[in-house]
Amino acid sequence: MPRDQQPLTAGSGTPLQGNRKPAPGVRALGPQLLGLLVFVGASALVAGLGGLASASNVDGWYATAAKAPWSPPNWVFGPAWTFLYTAMAVAAWLIWRRRAEGSRRALTAYAVQLLLNLLWTPAFFGLYPALGTSALWLAFGIIVALAVAVTVTVLHFGPISRIAGLLLLPYLTWIVFAASLNLWAALNN
Repeated sequence: MPRDQQPLTAGSGTPLQGNRKPAPGVRALGPQLLGLLVFVGASALVAGLGGLASASNVDGWYATAAKAPWSPPNWVFGPAWTFLYTAMAVAAWLIWRRRAEGSRRALTAYAVQLLLNLLWTPAFFGLYPALGTSALWLAFGIIVALAVAVTVTVLHFGPISRIAGLLLLPYLTWIVFAASLNLWAALNN
């Protein structure tokens, strides 16, 4: 059975039940659930702050902006980001709960990409009214750095948890797609 799908076990290798202590290196169920909530909460915070930065501008300047012909309708972004933020949180949690060698470095890469993710929305949506096209180029630089940071995160997550690495691939794909939309907007607005 793959490591990601193995049940929590006691030191004897039997499934963890009742008051038995988890094996060394495996977190108990209570801390695991709390950890998952922390990672989901961090993703929700970044999503919420991004939503605040974009809310007034999606119906403002962005509504009349020149958009790439391959831009999806605005309603697609909410469900897509909800799925992606959830997958990101679960991936980070899988790494955190593993306590494996390299987990700290992997989670540091995750934190860096989460920060870049947080910076992109205000740069793209929020700064455009004040800076014009310069804001879109700044946002493009941020999203390129974000794509690199997510790639680094995938490369750190994969050896620790294949599932965690795979959970980030749709996110990386979406970031590259969003970068194409950002570049088109910077060139045409």
